[in-house]
Amino acid sequence: MPDSGDVTAVDATQRTDAQVRVFGVPPRDGARPEEILDGFLEALTSDDPEFSIAREYLTEEAADNWEPERSTTVLRDGPNRGAERARSGRDGGFQYTLTGRMVARVDQQRAYQPSEGAYSEPIHLVEVKGPDGMQWRIDAPPTGVVLGESDFLRIYRPVNKYYWATEASQQPGRPVGLVADPVYVRQRIDPVTEAVRSVLSGPSDWIAPVVDSVFPAGTRLKSPTKALVPDDQSRLKVPLNKQADRVGQAQCVRMATQLLFTLRDLTSSGVGEVELLRSNGSQLCVLDENRADSVVPAVTAGHPDYQYFVDDGHRLVRMTGGADGESGSRAEPVPGDFGVGEQGLRSAAVSRDEERAAGVSLDGRSLFVGSLTSGDGLRKTEVRSRAKSEEERLSAPSWDGRGDLWIADRDGARSRLLRLEQGAEEAQEVKVAGLGEGSVRAVRISADGVRVALIVAEDGRTSLRIGRVERQTDGDSSQVAVTELRTAAPHMEEITAMSWAGGSRLVVVGRESGGVQQLRYVQSDGSTPSGGSLPALTGVKEITASEDDRLPLVARSDDGIVRLPPGGNWQTVVKEGAAPVYPG
Repeated sequence: MPDSGDVTAVDATQRTDAQVRVFGVPPRDGARPEEILDGFLEALTSDDPEFSIAREYLTEEAADNWEPERSTTVLRDGPNRGAERARSGRDGGFQYTLTGRMVARVDQQRAYQPSEGAYSEPIHLVEVKGPDGMQWRIDAPPTGVVLGESDFLRIYRPVNKYYWATEASQQPGRPVGLVADPVYVRQRIDPVTEAVRSVLSGPSDWIAPVVDSVFPAGTRLKSPTKALVPDDQSRLKVPLNKQADRVGQAQCVRMATQLLFTLRDLTSSGVGEVELLRSNGSQLCVLDENRADSVVPAVTAGHPDYQYFVDDGHRLVRMTGGADGESGSRAEPVPGDFGVGEQGLRSAAVSRDEERAAGVSLDGRSLFVGSLTSGDGLRKTEVRSRAKSEEERLSAPSWDGRGDLWIADRDGARSRLLRLEQGAEEAQEVKVAGLGEGSVRAVRISADGVRVALIVAEDGRTSLRIGRVERQTDGDSSQVAVTELRTAAPHMEEITAMSWAGGSRLVVVGRESGGVQQLRYVQSDGSTPSGGSLPALTGVKEITASEDDRLPLVARSDDGIVRLPPGGNWQTVVKEGAAPVYPG
């Protein structure tokens, strides 16, 4: 303990040390009403699986009816109780009001939803008879759990649970891949079991229209399973109830794939193999990591061979480079016509199989598509911008894992989001519901093809929006629309650049109101996990990331084309260049 130094006031919610464990303290005999309320709020921040200590602050009836799993309300500076308290006419009890500024709400599905505005909820206390006399207890607790933002970041962690893209959301005849559905689990309260339960409960409402779970309806962990723990060989046995008893081998493997990819994202799980069990304890199927990778179609560019950018000769070039960021810093022209420089490029995109590329002409008016494996020439598509200003013309293109090419024509208020099926010459305009008066400035499609990230300009600010891609198939053709836009970086006022950086994570360049430019990771659900900030870099204009987080970030800044290896510092690759991209 320190024996000298100044005394400093510490807010009760400012706990950011992930190693800190908090244990609730039961109410003391004769505690005043304000002590009961404060103790209850403190108990909500504890590492208590069933909130048993928090329930001791409630009346018996309130403890039975209170549902902490119903929702978690996140407040910027923690819940504050009003200084004034009034003796209410109801049983002569005390009435308090919890207040704060809302940041988000986590619903019963564990899905994070950004929320703004003032929070205010009444809390009522009454005197009840206890073993040692009359005691104050809460008979009207808040809805669910109420936490400060720093406590939320300490207690909860984001996890991607995985579901299969629906057939209707993909092109006919194309393989169906896995889609990440981000949720938050309590990281110190058996996250493995909680993640498995979350997968079995089904996808969150936002992503549900475009994904399917292959678990039979009603499938849950066999009762009375309390905890799932991998054995010393990293195998996790998952006992299921009778709803899953009759599934076939192929379906079981797909079920196990959903769980294994989810637990792989939960890096602390230590699970390398999943064994599903029938209700009688017999084996349904077993799946290890190597086989799981072969079950999922190769729609992502998880292990790209190269990083790409446009050099000072306006050619598409490529370079190799692993996690150390050092190897292969010399750039070479790509094979085929994109590498010869006859058609100058301002931006480009490479398909996820690294066999094709798309490029926008120097003046920003035209889009070209060509091969990276042969010299068949560049094919000029019918996509053409008529905007007068170069900055209002075509954005950088983006490929999804199904081979479709996406691009935005940024023609002011007449901006259009376009899709070229399989990189065809003719483009289809994609309607964006909820865009309002906004103008699309940039587009990045996810590997699964069912989510799209857009930079949208509106009312003098640029924001990052995530939309759900829905398809309606009619014979050989399909109509595509983007629905339910949601904000992915609500605290940033000006987004300069962004890129997908994993199943549900993006890296963004932007600034908050009145702030300076910053680089950080954000989740597609609008949350900002702790530790998301990146080393500062001057004047970042473009940035790209791989789905493989072991590969370096690549950016264009005032220093040229630079790379950031994991755990390292920014390193300059070349002084001149533009439009860095990974496949996608």
